[in-house]
Amino acid sequence: MSLEAGSVESSHIEIEPEKKIDRLLIVRLSAMGDVIHTLPAVHALQQAFPRAYIGWLIEERWAELLCAAGSPRRGPRSPQRPLVDEVHTVNLKAWGKSPFSMATLQRAATVWNDVRDASYDAVVDLQGAIRSAVLARLSGARAVYGAAEPRESPASLWYTRKVVARGKHVIEQNLSVAEALVGGEMERAAKDISCDLPCDLPHDPQAETRTEQALAQHHVRDFAILNPGAGWGAKRWPAERYGEVARGLAEAGICPLVNYGPGEEDLFRAVLAASGGMARPTQGSVTELIALTRRARIFIGGDTGPLHLAAALRVPVVAIFGPTDPARNGPYGTRSVVLRSAESVTSHARRADPDEGLLSIGSDEVIAAAHTLLGGDLGG
Repeated sequence: MSLEAGSVESSHIEIEPEKKIDRLLIVRLSAMGDVIHTLPAVHALQQAFPRAYIGWLIEERWAELLCAAGSPRRGPRSPQRPLVDEVHTVNLKAWGKSPFSMATLQRAATVWNDVRDASYDAVVDLQGAIRSAVLARLSGARAVYGAAEPRESPASLWYTRKVVARGKHVIEQNLSVAEALVGGEMERAAKDISCDLPCDLPHDPQAETRTEQALAQHHVRDFAILNPGAGWGAKRWPAERYGEVARGLAEAGICPLVNYGPGEEDLFRAVLAASGGMARPTQGSVTELIALTRRARIFIGGDTGPLHLAAALRVPVVAIFGPTDPARNGPYGTRSVVLRSAESVTSHARRADPDEGLLSIGSDEVIAAAHTLLGGDLGG
């Protein structure tokens, strides 16, 4: 997939690229998939400003996408923290529960003192929410970049540089916002990246070793990761069908590992029952999920963070889409088969019931898609 080449008309004044950036802050607070979709734009900025000090403001829950668990959050870049020089973390949900407690006030003050003490020249808000835009402006940077039409319209009130985003996929849109900082040089870099997305995810030796040992202990070699969870019910393909897919994979010699998070135990039990006991559970930290996903033969799931992680790691993906648009949010940069019914209507309404079009996708279609991606390794 490549960036759109056409020009975009806008009433906004054309933005002059920054002449010099020594210190740059990225704001993308959450969630997993959205953070992963931001990585190529930040990589391009890193290439455009190779000597710049780059920080990232992110929710604590997702910090391991930038820095492996237990590794320093600040200092020279390394395989454990490959993309940025410093990771600033917030915990807005927890802070919101007790905003005036001494612990909350102390932690918020510490984070914000660190951000302001870094003296960033420019900040790029790639979330487009009111809270992210306000935090970007409070950083004290002289220039605050964001999309002219952000996800939450009032967010643009806090930007000093408003950029008309281009492209169909959110990765392309993020690249176009970042491009405004440097102009044509960035444009060429973005086009190169769209053809060969960099994988700037942490590589933790201890997690890699633990993962290898666990797979060997359980005699797992060729395996698939199935992810039945999703952000809300409308995006969630039935767990029982994941179980049928797991059984089909196991019968063909591909071990089905089912990834699930806290509160999703019932989902796994439903998959296990439908698989005839052939599905195996897997849980772990974000760092451990990265290590496991690197080794997967294939990933099967809906529009959720672990699917986008697999795509970023070049793992073949069977993507099962319902109400969200795969042209904007689908797997990017890897071999994939996207299954979406013509009955599905694009919507981000957080409905609890599965999308009707999603329910029309059968387990046999998913197994056939996996067969295609695995090059005939599945029996049939």
